[in-house]
Amino acid sequence: MCGDAAHIVPPTGAKGLNLAASDVHCAADALLGFFRRNDVDGIAGYSANALSRVWQAERFSWSLTRLMHRFPGDGSWERAMQVAELDYIASSHAAQLSIAENYVGLPL
Repeated sequence: MCGDAAHIVPPTGAKGLNLAASDVHCAADALLGFFRRNDVDGIAGYSANALSRVWQAERFSWSLTRLMHRFPGDGSWERAMQVAELDYIASSHAAQLSIAENYVGLPL
């Protein structure tokens, strides 16, 4: 449940602890709903909600790692894609907002 091994993400995005904290918050809400109102929806939907957040964080960490690092098997095409992506981020307000939203954390 909380602090699952799925939180092992590349350190580039610094998301492991954020995911664990989000899990605790969501689990606490689900448990409070169950014990205070006998509401099982939060508990029933916990895994799907948690996995959705985890995969979004995995996607962001993976893309940021690919953007910021050069890898031995990469060639000139991969490098050109990195430069094009960095240029896009530098020139696009929408791209900057997306990076900021993902870096700070997506909504619970």
